[in-house]
Amino acid sequence: MSLDPKIAARLKRDADGLVAAIAQQYDTGEVLMLAWMNDEALHRTLTTGRATYWSRSRAELWVKGDTSGHVQHVKAVALDCDGDAVLVKVDQVDGACHTGDRTCFDADQLEIPLG
Repeated sequence: MSLDPKIAARLKRDADGLVAAIAQQYDTGEVLMLAWMNDEALHRTLTTGRATYWSRSRAELWVKGDTSGHVQHVKAVALDCDGDAVLVKVDQVDGACHTGDRTCFDADQLEIPLG
């Protein structure tokens, strides 16, 4: 099976055929992580209910939680207005980050100079 042609037509992929995928906790709005999807990853995400991404470093599909147990159960998926990013609303089990942290955005905030 392949991605629905109507969805595929809306996507604006980069030179590698990828779109950014932002994972967000569905009930709190917490931003969990940024990953990448190709058409097959998006198709599998939409049809299986499990977040599936494309690993740029390993050049292969990966289902979040298959090795760590930190599963993302998909609740909703939306394209942004330009079609170059996907918002994946999930119910995250344990940490989303490969470090084990709840979110990949736990690091110190960047300083913003005032005035």
